[in-house]
Amino acid sequence: MTDILILTHVDYCPPGHLASVLQAQQLDFTVLRADLGELARVDLDRPRAVAVMGGPMSVNDDLPWIRAEIDALRHFIRRDIPLIGHCLGGQLIAKALGAAVHRMPYTEVGWQPLVRRDNGNPWLAHLPREFPVYQWHSDTFELPPGAEWLLSSPWCPNQGFAWGDKVLALQGHPEVTVEVVENWLRDWSHLLDETQASQQGLRQMLADLPNRVSALNRVAEGFYQHWLHLAFGEPAVARAV
Repeated sequence: MTDILILTHVDYCPPGHLASVLQAQQLDFTVLRADLGELARVDLDRPRAVAVMGGPMSVNDDLPWIRAEIDALRHFIRRDIPLIGHCLGGQLIAKALGAAVHRMPYTEVGWQPLVRRDNGNPWLAHLPREFPVYQWHSDTFELPPGAEWLLSSPWCPNQGFAWGDKVLALQGHPEVTVEVVENWLRDWSHLLDETQASQQGLRQMLADLPNRVSALNRVAEGFYQHWLHLAFGEPAVARAV
């Protein structure tokens, strides 16, 4: 196992652009499927940076692997490890920190504008006051005790929070690539309801997709570079075994 650990929960929610960033910097990383019990083989005292990706399940599902993952996240938080969560990953971090996660009365899907609510948090130093992020979720988290509210959207007030100086939880999907978005919209479009104001139509979501994803990649890269800097300093150097 390497010093950078990425937890996934289903094959169609991969690390996406995060993997591209790490590969471009020639950093070794380990990707595990928490839903398949692969966390059981991890030395939780080894990782120096942890990322948690998305998935269709709820953190409130009564599944042994979800309880095990939340326990592992609490261990990483106690170790003061740089930790970043995407959608389900952000919800798992929120629950690990004692916050409620609950169903919304609608599903938020598509390119949604996020507005900064922070007072100069370093996680968002690269961002303007408002910027779009791709969304697909029906659950949302409350803010844990002691968290700093970072981001909101018109349909989901709690789009992101920081806890301490090393934890970032996001409700959206800054990690998506063109391929990921196209695959989701090909395989799961039957779940969409364009009559809901909180959901964009397929044409809206696919319009100018490469340029939109390229801009989103820059948003994601700012998050990931700060995460790596917290873990390894400059330049980031992760050991391989």
